[in-house]
Amino acid sequence: MQDVPAVAPPLTLFQRDDCHLCDLALDVLAQARAPEFESVFIDDNDTLEARYGVRVPVLRDETRGVELDWPFDAATVLAFLSR
Repeated sequence: MQDVPAVAPPLTLFQRDDCHLCDLALDVLAQARAPEFESVFIDDNDTLEARYGVRVPVLRDETRGVELDWPFDAATVLAFLSR
């Protein structure tokens, strides 16, 4: 049997360590039953800090190149994913 190459999920959640809003975003994504996503912590990454520093948490659809900034609820996430 061949190994299946790892493919990154099409969704990324940009967040910080010890971020209350990020914890809320994780709860919302669970409520929305969002598909698998990658969590990327922007702490200690100057490029990501510059881009997302005041915006986190941010959900990014890597396939479409679009982002959903906080605040969002389950309905907003579902609408974002269905576009």
